[in-house]
Amino acid sequence: MAQNCLFCRMVSGEIRPDVVYQDDEVLAFRDINPQAPVHVLVIPKRHISTLNDLEPGDATLVGKLFLAAQRVARQGGVAESGYRTVMNCNADAGQSVFHLHLHVLGGRVMAWPPG
Repeated sequence: MAQNCLFCRMVSGEIRPDVVYQDDEVLAFRDINPQAPVHVLVIPKRHISTLNDLEPGDATLVGKLFLAAQRVARQGGVAESGYRTVMNCNADAGQSVFHLHLHVLGGRVMAWPPG
């Protein structure tokens, strides 16, 4: 756990997010600045700073993030109509919290390319 990491503080319980799902390895919570009616962040409970910091042994964990995203989409009622998953890597891509996280967005029509 990184001491100054916002998401690690959520995992530890120091900060209480609006949790929609969790298990032993994954935490999913509503984004505080939603960009869609359904906007949930899915994170590993173990601190990994960016996508670039993943190692081959993390493949199962990454799969669990996407399975949690699928579950969140079903719970949010957007699995059938459609949803987007986004994982930004580093500042130029829009990553503002350096703890790996997967955005799950749905409940509105998404444009491509994103704005």
